[in-house]
Amino acid sequence: MPEIKKVGVLGCGLMGSGIAQTAATAGFTTVARDVGAPLLEKGRGGILKSLGRLVEKGKLEASARDAASGRLSFTTDLDALRDCDIIIEAVTEDLELKNRLWKELDQLCPGQTIFASNTSSLTIAAMAAATSRPDRFVGLHFFNPVPLMPLVEVVRTVTTSQETFDQAYAFARDLGKEPVTATDSPGFIVNLLLVPYLLDAARALEHGVATTVDLDRAMQLGCGHPMGPLTLLDYIGLDTVVRISEIMFDAYREPRYAAPPLLQRMVVAGFHGRKNGKGFYDYSVDPAVPSDLALGTSVKSER
Repeated sequence: MPEIKKVGVLGCGLMGSGIAQTAATAGFTTVARDVGAPLLEKGRGGILKSLGRLVEKGKLEASARDAASGRLSFTTDLDALRDCDIIIEAVTEDLELKNRLWKELDQLCPGQTIFASNTSSLTIAAMAAATSRPDRFVGLHFFNPVPLMPLVEVVRTVTTSQETFDQAYAFARDLGKEPVTATDSPGFIVNLLLVPYLLDAARALEHGVATTVDLDRAMQLGCGHPMGPLTLLDYIGLDTVVRISEIMFDAYREPRYAAPPLLQRMVVAGFHGRKNGKGFYDYSVDPAVPSDLALGTSVKSER
């Protein structure tokens, strides 16, 4: 099997920058590409900050931080990914946008380059079919924050070759991750189970079952979860969850994948979670406080 030495990352947002950091830290020459310099600078700054925190916490040597930084480059030029051995896409969950990029890269890259998508809800086959290399296409679904979360879902389509799958699986291990195998169905393993749980938590709040704080506390203390479902919704991004739920509902036509009215209203009103400081909690203060009054829910939190 051809050895993977150079990694390309499409998108330098939260997930893309995390993937780029992880690849560079694991020893791979890594090129991160985004559409504009401000996005690249934001991604670069986030990576340097994250690496610095790992050094401060004693989880990474300063020399390893410097070496990882030296392996990273940033570009707005798609052609700069031409000689990558694997390209991992981490752009917006928009199939048309993704496929436009894949078609361009399909013309630029040699036939042995592996294409991988970090999509959390779209099918890999829908992207592989847009290229001339469906046998070299695979899903690599990372979890946020990528440098810390150990899991990668390796998604195989009906057209993915055994060699490509084996390479992608081994690559995930080389990144220091624990890979699991998933079939190519919307949501794969984790989101297939997680999204209904998160949507049910929003429904419970909407129906007045309990307060924001008590819903979160109950799942933390009763089920041993590291954070409650409403806090997790804020962490992922409410707009992101609504988009994922729309894709999964379109695929499965099951009510459990439909975003409840409360969640849809919040997104329309600009409540996107931690990314913009307001979601089920208000992050403009420290510590964050519940946003129940703003949300108009029937049960108010006391904190």
